[in-house]
Amino acid sequence: MLENLAHNWNLSPAEAIELQKKLRSQIQLTPLQKPIKLIGGTDLSYNKFSDVIYSGIVLLDAQTMQTVGHSLVIDTMTFPYIPGLLSFREIPSLMKAWAQLPQKPDIMLVDGHGIAHSRRMGIAAHLGLLTQTPTIGCAKNLLFGKYAEPALEKGSYAPILDKTETIGFALRTKDRTNVMYVSPGNLVALEQTVELVMRCTCGYRLPEPTRQAHGTVNALRRGELQAGSWWGKANTLF
Repeated sequence: MLENLAHNWNLSPAEAIELQKKLRSQIQLTPLQKPIKLIGGTDLSYNKFSDVIYSGIVLLDAQTMQTVGHSLVIDTMTFPYIPGLLSFREIPSLMKAWAQLPQKPDIMLVDGHGIAHSRRMGIAAHLGLLTQTPTIGCAKNLLFGKYAEPALEKGSYAPILDKTETIGFALRTKDRTNVMYVSPGNLVALEQTVELVMRCTCGYRLPEPTRQAHGTVNALRRGELQAGSWWGKANTLF
């Protein structure tokens, strides 16, 4: 399946948009039924005006939310920053991180959008399709759609709408804190996203998988960690 979905990354923005439209039909929003033992979290970091990108996928024990492994890559970006086409800028290096993971996760929380995207192909959807792994997008900013502000209590949420279609949720992961924008990427049902993300929250706005990934890639950028893979005893790095 992965071989059939692999594609050229050397595309113009117009070609990238056409590819998103083509890949959209491959997304499957089917209920996740297998047990979740290992959760992945992804994030990337880069300095302003630099084409060097620091990418990472962290692995967390689903029961304890402790980090048990990671894969880190230092790479070069070749695609420009264009809203709605983030995956073409960032996924090539994430796929390198995916390839060297010590173990593959049962599900990944991705820093970015899933189907809450004008063409339903945010970075979480694209990454989930290429890896054939369940993914959920967890974004800090709204890209597309409209919603009514949910209540201020943790766990409150409201649908993100494209006209009358629900494409994700504005979710309050912490009391009186800005919402997270969550949406399924691939191989997860829309109605499961809120419950799964809330299972991964540990007192911060960011769910623990993407929070740990954020700290890890920034440590890589600062030279505090080295590129490569690691698998070890459970611990929390950040």
